[in-house]
Amino acid sequence: MQTEGTGQRHDPHQELTDVLLLRVRYSETDQMGTFYNSRALEWFECGRTELMRRRLGRSYATLEAAGVFLPLVEAHLEFQGPARYDDLLRIESTVSWSGRAQLRFRVRITHAETNRAVVQGYTLHAFVDRTGRPRRPPASFLELMAQAATAGNVPATKS
Repeated sequence: MQTEGTGQRHDPHQELTDVLLLRVRYSETDQMGTFYNSRALEWFECGRTELMRRRLGRSYATLEAAGVFLPLVEAHLEFQGPARYDDLLRIESTVSWSGRAQLRFRVRITHAETNRAVVQGYTLHAFVDRTGRPRRPPASFLELMAQAATAGNVPATKS
């Protein structure tokens, strides 16, 4: 698929995956002893941020400094099981294209030791400029995605 104005193409089936290990902190639990439901979106963000940093070699801050923003436009979560204080979680995040100017981050969070499901879902992010107007992905971003895909899709793991 060609992106207008850049002469660049991106593969709509291109995916990149990363794995992050994270411990549930005491402040993330509720009176019932399990994680508070809004924490799942924060964990999705942790996975998404590290995927971009480790797989694309760019942080959100670097993109924003270049005038490229990826606000959340849609979120879907399915809560599947509890996670308690000090549980080690495995956050597997996969990014793919959704149309010409959006990225979909699919996330699956499980217990690292047992692979027991905690939450899964996705977030959808649109490319916009500093004023919030939709824009095409910059050629530099398309190039980073293509390079990362060519390098292989071996997820990094870090705790």
